[in-house]
Amino acid sequence: MSLTTLRLGPEDISQGASILRRGGLLGIPTETVYGLGADGRNPRAVEAIFAAKGRPQDNPLILHIPGADWLERYCGHIPPQAYALAERFWPGPLTIILKRRPCVPDVVTAGLDTVGMRCPDHPVTRAVIAAAGTPVAAPSGNTSGRPSPTCAAHMLEDMDGKIDGILDGGPCTVGVESTIIDLTAQPPRLLRPGGVSLEALEEVLGPVEVDGAVRRLLAHGEAPRAPGMKYRHYAPQAPVTVVRGAPAAAAAYIRQHCAPGEGVLCFREFTQDYPGCTVRDLGPAGDKAEQARRVFAALRSFDAAPVARIWAQCPDEGELGLAVSNRLNKAAGFHIVEL
Repeated sequence: MSLTTLRLGPEDISQGASILRRGGLLGIPTETVYGLGADGRNPRAVEAIFAAKGRPQDNPLILHIPGADWLERYCGHIPPQAYALAERFWPGPLTIILKRRPCVPDVVTAGLDTVGMRCPDHPVTRAVIAAAGTPVAAPSGNTSGRPSPTCAAHMLEDMDGKIDGILDGGPCTVGVESTIIDLTAQPPRLLRPGGVSLEALEEVLGPVEVDGAVRRLLAHGEAPRAPGMKYRHYAPQAPVTVVRGAPAAAAAYIRQHCAPGEGVLCFREFTQDYPGCTVRDLGPAGDKAEQARRVFAALRSFDAAPVARIWAQCPDEGELGLAVSNRLNKAAGFHIVEL
């Protein structure tokens, strides 16, 4: 399959919409990560997403729409909370779980009676969705299990020869996937932390329950209610160990235990502390937004370095730290050192 890297002019938006309408696969830029998109009403096109990624069929997908006015087409029993969240956070990095209508194919929802809906904060992707006239089912545009792509080049590494085109929208501004909030549960339940913090959600919704899968792997037999809940994700080839604790203490622990030639992902203040190691800068210890933008590219970069093991510092769980911590913990398969 010949892969076309599209730019952002009107002709490319039209070409991208044409790829979706004919059942093809299109890489789409969003503010979070690049997505692998297909016509969300076409079961065969959606099945091709799973094949291209090597993604398990029981891992549900998110439908991307250009605005909240499309919710009624694909969701039933929409509570007022959904529109309150959309008014506050859409377009933006928030996915809302609602009851699905029968027109949403089972392959999108992994057979669940709910569906995740999101309006991405990238004008070109919203324009492509509107031009295609269909919701776009799209997980992250990486081979399943690998770090998510935050630029078109990352997606090209994994998807060249497997899909029809990529819209190159430049680097992603958020860098971690969308927050997923389940409004079919009471109280509302956070299924995946992301670009909208738990604290910001609670300003709109009041108390929010954090699903256990945010901080642990699902047990055998537990069905995922949202993407990213069940499987090891975001992982480079080398095994990762996460070290949680005060930044200076975590840095000291890694210094004491890492060996020359191993990889270290650390806060900027400590990047000079590991001579002989392959070091990647996660950003300043106090800047969680920068850490979110950097974490996937940093993890992915270790695959080009001959490291046998990776040590990673981890922020606390306040604000965007919960999302960064979740991605690192999943990359490590929850192999965590608590200080």
